[in-house]
Amino acid sequence: MTRLGIIGYTNVAPLLHSLETELVGQDISWFRGVPTEINSALLEGRVDVANISAFEFIENADKLRALPDFSISVLGAVYSVALFHTVPWAELQGKTIAVTTHSATSVKLLETLLKLDGIEATLVREEPNLELLLQKYPAVLLIGDGALSEWYRLCGPISETTQMFRLPNRGKLSSGQDVEVTDLAMSWFVHTGMPFVFAVWATRADHPPSLDLVLSMRRARRSGLGHLSDIASLEAARLGLPERIVQHYLWNFRYHLELPDKAGLEKFSSLVRPNGVALTYWDV
Repeated sequence: MTRLGIIGYTNVAPLLHSLETELVGQDISWFRGVPTEINSALLEGRVDVANISAFEFIENADKLRALPDFSISVLGAVYSVALFHTVPWAELQGKTIAVTTHSATSVKLLETLLKLDGIEATLVREEPNLELLLQKYPAVLLIGDGALSEWYRLCGPISETTQMFRLPNRGKLSSGQDVEVTDLAMSWFVHTGMPFVFAVWATRADHPPSLDLVLSMRRARRSGLGHLSDIASLEAARLGLPERIVQHYLWNFRYHLELPDKAGLEKFSSLVRPNGVALTYWDV
């Protein structure tokens, strides 16, 4: 049996939409969770193949090997990894920022961007609740579907005439307080000009993936990308968001870990592990 670990955010939906169908006839069990749960499950041997956060892959490069052509990457805005802040970015110097407990990669990306801008801040882990946390902290990092929904709640509604590359980045809390939203992937692009890789698919280095599984995943990805509008409609209904917003969100992702994505991953690795680490990939 192959135990498959899944981070079930909307941005993975184009791969997952038909994956179960593609895996019919294979002995597969499923384990679903947030990034920190899936990362631990793979490292502890409770799952065999998983989409894990990029930082976990970098941190455990001696133990893990990635599939060569699967990722959750983006070039520019991502919308679902964002810092919500009530003071300007530059004024976060010396402040305390609440960060998600669900993802190490997003926290490391925030740390990296603050460092690149010469900002020293204290990061504390908190369970995500934007309105409550912004009463206590000047900035809160959210990820995933929750971040996407909070961004739209604050910055929407967005009309059909709005140019998607000019989407708003500020809004008001229910208290009337102004909030700015900094998209971390866009900030990464401004600093580096590269894609940012949030997740890869990996196994332990001593446990190669089966060819049948990889081929099924590739077929599922082709099917998902070919039915992106249908998937966006389903996800929009689940999230309570306009279909065009979710469709634009999914259009932005890069799912193939191509050379620009690998270059971005290597750049991130060099910043979080300056002593160097070799990232390896299966030839399958």
